[in-house]
Amino acid sequence: MPKSVRDPQVRDVFGRAESRRVRQVMVDGHPVEVAVPFASPVDWRDQWIYFLMIDRFNNPAAPPASTTLNPPVAFDQPFGGFQGGTFEGVRRQLGYIRDLGAGAIWLSPVFKNCQYEANTFHGYGIQDFLHAEPRFSSDPVAAGQHPDLADDELAALVDEIHARGMYAIFDVVLNHAGNVFGYVIGSSTNQPEADFRTEPYEIRWHDEHGNGAFADIAHPPGPLARDAGVWPLELQHNELFRREGRAADVPRAHGDFASLKQIVSENGQVADTLIRAYQYVVARFDCDGFRIDTFKVPDPAFGHLFCASMREFGLSIGKENFFTFGEITVNESDLRTFIGRDTKAENNDTIGIDSALDFPVEGTIAGVVKHADGSPHPPQALADLYEVRKRVEREVVTTHGEASGFFVTFLDNHDRHQRFYFDDPANHGRFDDQLTLALATLFGLQGIPCVYYGTEQGLHGIGGSDASVREALWGRPGGFDKNHAFYHMLRALAGVRATQPAMRYGRQYFRQISGNGREFAISTFTPGVIAFSRILNAQEVLVVANTAIDATFAGAVIVDAALHADGDAFTLAFSNQANPTPPGAARTAAGGSVTIREISGVTTAGPARVLPVTVRPLEVHIMRG
Repeated sequence: MPKSVRDPQVRDVFGRAESRRVRQVMVDGHPVEVAVPFASPVDWRDQWIYFLMIDRFNNPAAPPASTTLNPPVAFDQPFGGFQGGTFEGVRRQLGYIRDLGAGAIWLSPVFKNCQYEANTFHGYGIQDFLHAEPRFSSDPVAAGQHPDLADDELAALVDEIHARGMYAIFDVVLNHAGNVFGYVIGSSTNQPEADFRTEPYEIRWHDEHGNGAFADIAHPPGPLARDAGVWPLELQHNELFRREGRAADVPRAHGDFASLKQIVSENGQVADTLIRAYQYVVARFDCDGFRIDTFKVPDPAFGHLFCASMREFGLSIGKENFFTFGEITVNESDLRTFIGRDTKAENNDTIGIDSALDFPVEGTIAGVVKHADGSPHPPQALADLYEVRKRVEREVVTTHGEASGFFVTFLDNHDRHQRFYFDDPANHGRFDDQLTLALATLFGLQGIPCVYYGTEQGLHGIGGSDASVREALWGRPGGFDKNHAFYHMLRALAGVRATQPAMRYGRQYFRQISGNGREFAISTFTPGVIAFSRILNAQEVLVVANTAIDATFAGAVIVDAALHADGDAFTLAFSNQANPTPPGAARTAAGGSVTIREISGVTTAGPARVLPVTVRPLEVHIMRG
C-alpha cells in the first residue's frame, strides 16, 4: 500500500499500466473480456454523462442512515452525515444506468477523506490522494484497517463500468485537502477555521483522532498513522499549505474553503506530487477522465501543466483521449482564459483543460424554460449566449477542436439549493413536461449533456442549502424504477441523440419563428419558443420547444433552404407529449412577403424556406429533415 508517490508499489502500477492486457469481468453472471488499460472513446460527444454522489446513490445492504434515526429523517430531506452509499451499491445499478442510455458515469470524489470528520460524505475533504475512501467500501471497518479492500472495490467498479461499454470519470481536487490541521489561535491549538490574513498562522497537524498534535508534520515525534496528517508523504510540509485562514472577503485564489485547507499549487513540489499522484490514480483504477473541482482557483500555470500531464500520461498507456473538464464559474469572456490554449496568451504553449462545466448554459436554460430567479429570459438570450461564445473563443485552440462542442452541459448539480424539476404539491405533475422539454433542449444543444442522479426518478429537492438536492436515492419508495415516466422519456431522448449524428457533431443555428407567417425573429418574448437547428453535411435536425404553460404555438420556423425543397417533409423523431401534431411540408416564403430579423439585428426580406409547426404548451419537438 503506497505512502509516497515514489514507493515501489507506485512504480509497479505504472509499469502494469504500460503493458496491455485483458481482464475478465463478470456481468450479470456472464464473463466479459475487458482491455486494460481501457481505450478512450473516439469522440466524447458520442457519450452523455450520468453524475452521481456515491454516498447518496445506493447501498444494497442497508437503508439510508437518516431513515434509521429516532425520529427518522426521510431519504430526500437535508442530512449532513454519511447516508451509507457504497462502491458496490453503484456497481449493482450499472445495468440501470446503462439501460438509461448513459455512456459515462461521473463519480463524486472517491478518495480517502479525514476519518475523524463525520460530514464529508461529499468526498471533497481529501486526506489521502492515493487511496479510496474506506467508508464507501462494503465493509468500512475492515477497509479502514486494510485500505486495499476499498481500492479493490473501486477498481472492480470501474472494470464493470468498462465491461458494460461505459466510461468512468473521477472527480478530483487540486486546490485543497481536507481538515488536516487546526489553527493555533489564543489558547486553542485546534481551530478548524480562521479569519483570513496575509501571513501564515501557526498550525497543528491532526493525529488520527483529529487532535492538533504536530507542529511540523515532516518531523513527527513518532511514526505517523495513516489516518493522521495528509498523504502522500511528499505533501507533509508546512510550507506546502497556505495556512492563511479562510478566504471570506478576499479573492478566492488565496485561502481555505471553510475548514478545507488550501494547497500552495504554485509550489513545484506540490505540482510534481499531485501530478504523479493522479497519474497513479489513472494507472491503478483505469478511469477515463477527470472532472476538476474549483479549477479557476489553483495557479493557472499549474492547471495547464496538470491537464497536459494527464493527457500525455493517457496517451502513453493507450488512453488517447483522456478527458478533463473543470468547475469554472466565470462569465463567457473569462472562460476562454482557462480552456485550451489561447493563441494570444502566454501559457507556455501548453494546451490545458479540455472543457468546462457549462454554467452559462445552465443558468440561461433555467431562465428561458422556468423563467427562474425573478429574471426570466426570452429564447433570444440563449442565442445571444452562443453568439458571445463564438466571438470570444474564436482564437482558442483545444485538443478536440471547437471548445463549445465539448462543454459539459447540465440542468442540475450537487451544489444548487433546488433541482430543476419542481413538483407542485398542489398539482402533482403540473411541471413534468417542463423538465422533459428542458432535457430535450439540453440534448439538442452543442456539448456533452450531463444528467444529475435522480432526475430520471423525479427527485425534486428544494430548500435553503445544497443538502436539499443530495437525496439518498435508494431510500426512495420504488427505488430504481425503470418504469418511471422520466426514465422512459430520458431513455427515448438518449436513443434519438445516439441515432442522429447531427445532434452530436452538427453546426448550430438558432432559428427565427413566426406566428403570422410574415414576421420572423428569434423569440424575444417570455415565455417564448426555443428554435434551433443542428446541421451536419446534408442532415438538419430541428428542435422547437414551447416554454409557455398555457398557450399553443402554431406558426412557422425557418429551415435551411439549400437542404430542403418545397414540399419536403420533416420526420418527428421525438416529442415529450402524446399525440403530437406532425410538422407540415416545407414551403418557400417569397422575397418581399416576409421580414426576417437576423441574429445580428439586420432585417431582411426573404425569400426563405419555412416549416409549419404546432407545439402545445411545454411541448418540444425534435424533427429530422
